[in-house]
Amino acid sequence: MNERRDLVLASGSPRRRELLASIGWPFRVDVPDVCEEMLPGEPPEEAVVRLARAKAGAAARRSPGALVVAADTLVALGGVVLGKPVDRGDSLRMIRMLGGAAHSVFTGVAVRFGEDERFAVERTEVEFRPLSDDDIAEYVECGEGDDKAGAYAIQGRGALLVSSVHGDYFNVVGLPLCRLSRLMEEFGWSLADQWRGCL
Repeated sequence: MNERRDLVLASGSPRRRELLASIGWPFRVDVPDVCEEMLPGEPPEEAVVRLARAKAGAAARRSPGALVVAADTLVALGGVVLGKPVDRGDSLRMIRMLGGAAHSVFTGVAVRFGEDERFAVERTEVEFRPLSDDDIAEYVECGEGDDKAGAYAIQGRGALLVSSVHGDYFNVVGLPLCRLSRLMEEFGWSLADQWRGCL
């Protein structure tokens, strides 16, 4: 398929905007008003898909005929889900938990075109180096992780917290590009079409 479509990113995340722009796809942003709270007992891999689909649906209703991309990301350490911190004290708690440990980053991705929808979840394993209390306090004080799941940004100063990444790095930033590309292929846009920006 070579016909260009109106592409909408249903997200207010600057990181997702930057990632989508980096692959050359022309798009506009429409931030949907969706409650991002998890349901009681909901596993993170199910929550991120549910929320991504809700965001895509909300944006699609406002832009009939558009191709809508939405995503949601959560960090999980064992059975504990770490969303966006509510304050700096919460950030300290999260980074302290993550120090010296491995955790999972889940991102749900949903693509909607009219009534047709494709969705998937990507999981990446991230391990932090051991951190002292001073290390943790200094990082939290810089404020970089204030609005990010798990209270850190792997694409910024938080890169120095990370000792290893197993899986899609872009997933940790907030948008697994290869997974998104494969969903686009399911709609009939080949990889060559995607490189040409013919969505």
